[in-house]
Parts: sequence; structure tokens; C-alpha cells
Amino acid sequence: MDSNTKEIDQLIMIMDKLLSPQGCPWDREQTHESLTRYLIEESYEVVEAVKNHSMEDLQEELGDVLLQVVFHAALAERAGHFSFADVVNTVSNKMIERHPHVFASMNLESSEEVMNHWESFKRQKGKKTVLAGIPAMLPALMRAEKLQEKAARVGFDWPSPEGAIEKFKEEIEEFNNAENHSDQAEEMGDLLFAMVNVARLSNIEPEQALQSANDKFIRRFNYIEEEIKASGGIMGQLDLRTMDTLWDQAKSKGL
Repeated sequence: MDSNTKEIDQLIMIMDKLLSPQGCPWDREQTHESLTRYLIEESYEVVEAVKNHSMEDLQEELGDVLLQVVFHAALAERAGHFSFADVVNTVSNKMIERHPHVFASMNLESSEEVMNHWESFKRQKGKKTVLAGIPAMLPALMRAEKLQEKAARVGFDWPSPEGAIEKFKEEIEEFNNAENHSDQAEEMGDLLFAMVNVARLSNIEPEQALQSANDKFIRRFNYIEEEIKASGGIMGQLDLRTMDTLWDQAKSKGL
């Protein structure tokens, strides 16, 4: 514990030095708004490190996320709002309050009971609606999944994936019958939302599933490009049938 405190204090000291009049001009120009993109980028790099099962990268990327937290706290402290210690105390108190089955005498035996308690806790703290508290800036697939999960906790859900699949088929038909581009765009949104429901009820993480499909597309498309170059061809000058044949080759190779 003492070692952790020492290292965190050192990081805070480094940040203070960077923001001092004798510090870094770039750091001193930053605001909460300008730093937002870096927090998002670093968070996704943590996700990538986890996906790649690289503990070395995970250690580094978690440090980069921690730096962003320290940076925001330092800016807030200079403006007289809160300090890094306040951030730590707030989340510590929240964790204790949300886990009475660990830090108090409440008996919660399943993950579902824990989640229900969390929702009750949030409502007591001022959350006015079931769907409140889901950030609008989340990636659309993740936001859709969270909206559906929240609704499901109060019973608004399909009893099985089959119902969601039928709804998905219905949305495909509505998309096909849309009379103009505006209607198509709306129906496409409904179609994607329904697809997230199918994934969620099938215990599939939609964001990860789509990322896996993206990675697969890259591997197979790269194969097409490499084969065309190897044969002396030029990308963009071959017909679709030839590229489809190479795609099937990539698929047969397990790419």
C-alpha cells in the first residue's frame, strides 16, 4: 500500500510540474474539452491490449488512462473544483455503498441481485428514469445494448432470442418497403437496434462481434490485395468476379 501511495504521489508531482509556469507549454494549454479525445483513445488502447492478451501492453495502457485521470483532476484542482484525492474518495465511497453485501450486512447472492441493488441505489441518488445515466456519447452498438439491458431489468424484454429474431426479420421487411431515403435511414436504425437485441439475448457482445467481423474483413481483403500484386495486377482494375474468387480462397484458408 505504501508503495502504491508513493508512486501515485510521484505521478501527481510530475503532473504539477508539467502544468507549472516552468512546465510544458502543450500541457498548460490543455482543457477538459481538449483532453477528451485522448481519454477515449487511451481507453480503446486498453481494450486492444486485453483483446491481444498482452499484459505488457495492458500495463502501459492502463498507465496512460491513469495519466488522463490525473490530468483532469489537476486541471479541476487549479480551477478550485476538486482534487485527485476527491476523485479517489468519491469512487471509494461509491463502491462501499454499492456493495453492502461485502462491506455491510446485506445478503446478495447472485449477480442479478447485485445489479438490481445497483439500480435501486442509483434511483435513491436521484436517477429519475430507468434509462437515465447511459452516456449519449457511447458508441451506438454499446449504447443500444445498455438501453436494452436496463429495460430488461424491469421486465421489458423478449423471453428468448427467437422473439428478437422475428422482430429483426420484421425490421428487414420494413426496410425493404421504405418509400424514400429518410424512411430507409429510420428503418436501418430499427434494424440495427433489433440486431443488437438478437446478439444480447444470444449472450454475444455485439461490439466485439462486429470488431471480429472487421478484423476478418481486413485479413481477407489483404489477401486479395497481396494475390493481385503477386500476379502483377493492380487493385481497382480487376472485375468483381475475380476478387470474389480470391475472397473465397481467403475464406477456404481460414483467414
